[in-house]
Amino acid sequence: MATPRVLVVGIDGVRLDLLPSLDTPNLDELANAGFLAPVHIDDDTPTMSGPCWTTIVTGVGVTKHAVWGNRFDGNRIDLFPDFTTRLAAEHGRRTFAVGGWAPLFTAQHGGPLFTAPSRLSYIAPREDTPEAWDECDENVTAEAVRVLSSGEDLDASFVYLGAVDETAHFLGCGPEYRSAIETADRSLGRILAAVRERPNASAETWTIIVVTDHGHRDEGGHGGRTTEERTAWIVANGPGIAPSTAPDSLRHADVAAHAYAALGITPDSHWTLDGRPFHSHTPQIA
Repeated sequence: MATPRVLVVGIDGVRLDLLPSLDTPNLDELANAGFLAPVHIDDDTPTMSGPCWTTIVTGVGVTKHAVWGNRFDGNRIDLFPDFTTRLAAEHGRRTFAVGGWAPLFTAQHGGPLFTAPSRLSYIAPREDTPEAWDECDENVTAEAVRVLSSGEDLDASFVYLGAVDETAHFLGCGPEYRSAIETADRSLGRILAAVRERPNASAETWTIIVVTDHGHRDEGGHGGRTTEERTAWIVANGPGIAPSTAPDSLRHADVAAHAYAALGITPDSHWTLDGRPFHSHTPQIA
């Protein structure tokens, strides 16, 4: 039997309403073979990266993990760890996380969110500018390609790309922002190629999830309650994901829940996950 693997790629701050007009062939390919579905950020969750990414990778909402902003002080991540840490600590699985936003990977600002994956790479941007974040994402992509293509026995991985969000903060959601989304899609394509070219690819079956945390106002910025800010999305492809059948009412917490399900792991009731695997949202045809 093929060995199940999971890859989650997080692309920060990508507006769903703009995707149809952009050149994103890698996202399109995944969506056409699986699904692209909207995520409505619930009213309790601030439309900020800290709370949203924490919900995505822990599978629980803000009232449990207690990350309410982009400072992680006072969090309860020790009780509700990210899926790469839980898989490594409780199930002996090999996991990997890489990215450049400090609170996700370091002790800065009350982090890290990813506390103890089997392998972690933090690649800091040299400064806080769109150009520096472009360079950072390029280095993150290169590291992800290097690790994933090596054939290392990795059960679950998370790759974070932050340049799209930073571009919107500096320049709004105009041409530069749209170009940044297309660049992120090309990075995704390189990462997917690394997965396909693994030495034991024929003996593996991959679940690929791409997710964004929040949207942006036209002028750039988020944290409010507009539709543009509160609308996120998930693209998924893999075993048990029906082509072009978008599940109903997906939530960010479903990402971690589906990662466990894809690896054949039944969550312990004490985890009190708020998410459910994707297929549990899809109405069954009699």
